[in-house]
Amino acid sequence: VNCAAVPDSLFESEIFGYEKGAFTGAHDRKPGRLELANHGTLFLDEIGDLSMMAQAKLLRVLEDGRFERLGGQKSVQVDFRLISATNRPLEQFVRDERFREDLYYRVNAFAIRLPSLKERPVDIPVLASRFLARYCATNGLPLDSKTFSTEAVTALQTYHWPGNIRELESTVSRA
Repeated sequence: VNCAAVPDSLFESEIFGYEKGAFTGAHDRKPGRLELANHGTLFLDEIGDLSMMAQAKLLRVLEDGRFERLGGQKSVQVDFRLISATNRPLEQFVRDERFREDLYYRVNAFAIRLPSLKERPVDIPVLASRFLARYCATNGLPLDSKTFSTEAVTALQTYHWPGNIRELESTVSRA
C-alpha cells in the first residue's frame, strides 16, 4: 500500500475494509488490506506520510492483532508481518511530534538503511546499464544496442543524485 497515495478519508476502508451499507456506495462487504495480508505480509510504502489519526489506528492493530471493518461490529483477528518503507526522517518526525513515538518503535524493530547513490558510486554503472537495457527492451531494440561511454559513466558517478535511483533512471531514459 502506498500510504502517500491513500487519502486520509479512505484510509480506513482501504486498510480495514468495510461492511455492506457502511456508507453510500458500499453495496458489498470488502476486505481490507489487513485482512488480505492475514498469515502473510503487508508492505506499507511511505509510512512517514500517514496522518496522526491513521498512525493511531495502525498502532492499535499492531498491538491487538485485531480490528473492525468500517461499519462493522465484529472484531477480525489478523496475524501478519509488516514491512514498511519511507524516505522521511522518522526520527526527526518523532521529535517534532509528526510521527507517533510508539508506532515508530513498533515499525523500526529491524531497520535496513539503503545508502544514497552518492554513498555508493560503484553501483551507479550497474544500475544505469540495467535501466538502459530496460529502455532498449521497451523500445524493441536489442538489449546491448546502446552503451555508455567511459566519459558518460564517469559523469554519472560524480553527480550527487539527490533524487537517488528514480533520478538516475529518469536521466538514463532521457539520454
